[in-house]
Amino acid sequence: MKKGLIFVLFALVSIVSYSQISWNAKVGMNMSNFTGDSETDMRIGFNVGIGMEYQFTGMWSIQPSLMFTQKGAKMDELKANPMYLEIPVMAAARFEIADNQNIVVKAGPYFGFGIAGKYKAGGEKIDFFKDTKDEDGDILMEGAKKFDAGLGVGVAYEINKFFIDLTGEFGLAKIYDGDGAPKNMNFSIGVGYKF
Repeated sequence: MKKGLIFVLFALVSIVSYSQISWNAKVGMNMSNFTGDSETDMRIGFNVGIGMEYQFTGMWSIQPSLMFTQKGAKMDELKANPMYLEIPVMAAARFEIADNQNIVVKAGPYFGFGIAGKYKAGGEKIDFFKDTKDEDGDILMEGAKKFDAGLGVGVAYEINKFFIDLTGEFGLAKIYDGDGAPKNMNFSIGVGYKF
């Protein structure tokens, strides 16, 4: 028992003594779509945000971020462009391939909250997250749910303080209720700088 306790304490002290915190800023392009029964096409958007990395060892770290991201899809003339504040929390493994060059593989959950967005068809715009009502107050079209969550996976290539990042996000929360209800799916490519 004492040996096990001493080993655990030694492991914790070595992890805490190594741990390092760094910050980064990133910007990128999204290629998003809705899953489900509806027939939609990919839509191009953007993302921008800041992130933190807490390194436990030279290889293992956790990478939470705060991102402003534009998702959505196209359906013939109709374009949906919801915008979310997102918090992805990725567990990452770093592999050194040369001096000051690393490949980082990461995976983890993300949580999002819809803050704005519209459906656009021709010159008409309808709020994405709010119910559309007629003159009598009856709901014509239900607004989308604001909460989004899912799983993310990605890979990054680091050169000194710069990095290129490829990430995929697969939504688990329904945008609307009902059978075959759509979920968000997003792939992004971005660049960033660690400081």
